[in-house]
Amino acid sequence: MYTLRPYVPADAQAWDALVERSRNGNFLHCRRYMDYHADRFADCSLVIEREGRLQAVFPANRKDDVVVSHGGLTYAGLISAHDVRAESTLAVFGQIGEHYRKCGTRRLVYKAVPHIFHAYPAEEDLYALHRLGAKLQRRDISSAVPLREAMHFADSRKRSIGKARKAGVEIRIGADLAAFHALLTEVLRKHGTAPTHSLAELQRLQARFPGRIVLHEARIGGTLLAGVLVYDFGRTVHTQYIAASGQGRELNALSLLLGELIAQVYAARVYFSFGISSEQEGRHLNGGLIMQKERFGARAVVHDFYEWEL
Repeated sequence: MYTLRPYVPADAQAWDALVERSRNGNFLHCRRYMDYHADRFADCSLVIEREGRLQAVFPANRKDDVVVSHGGLTYAGLISAHDVRAESTLAVFGQIGEHYRKCGTRRLVYKAVPHIFHAYPAEEDLYALHRLGAKLQRRDISSAVPLREAMHFADSRKRSIGKARKAGVEIRIGADLAAFHALLTEVLRKHGTAPTHSLAELQRLQARFPGRIVLHEARIGGTLLAGVLVYDFGRTVHTQYIAASGQGRELNALSLLLGELIAQVYAARVYFSFGISSEQEGRHLNGGLIMQKERFGARAVVHDFYEWEL
């Protein structure tokens, strides 16, 4: 029998331990990560226990009469241990719905964890949502390279990598988040946007997760040409931020940097994730952006959002 209750800060250590041993969670779902922006969201997360032992967690926030899992995360949903099986998941979702209805919630937006971030199959939640009448609300398209398959770089990508090598572009681990963040901010400003994280937030998160948030750089003569901030989830690594200067683009520095990360640095992992290329809640595809990823051999992985009327 599973019991459910609201999360309280005293649960943080047990919550993070559950995420670490879960089938479908990663450090994004740890309270040490989530709580960096706790002041922006009204947390209404849940913990699910059996016989006093934590078996699942549900990261969530509330705005008015809508609950989201979670507004500050790319994806979340029910993060569960191996012992939580299909029938148990159905029962837990029934309890989740009952709990939020009693709190005056009208609907729940569920941001499912894409399968490439699972350590072990964990899609019982999607079946439960189907049984409960939830509807697909939004679908973003992401891209990932299956690293244990043969590399399929496009010929144009191979040529650009060769040109960067010939020009003397060097790849290294970066120690200067400030320089990269400044470059990233400059690049995104031209597109009318800004980084999700401030420099101080990134520095704080990197300090909390040493070796798991890693900056990789391409430089020539000490000048920063391009950078990729990688979130290392273990089986899957994800490019959280990518940026290149004008000179970096001329020298194909980013092609060399990403090529090295895929074919060398992270070649022993399972997936190399590039993130989404859709806009306007999935209704528009940025064709140029996704083509750049596809030239590295990446293909589509969807990020699904469900709406559950309570």
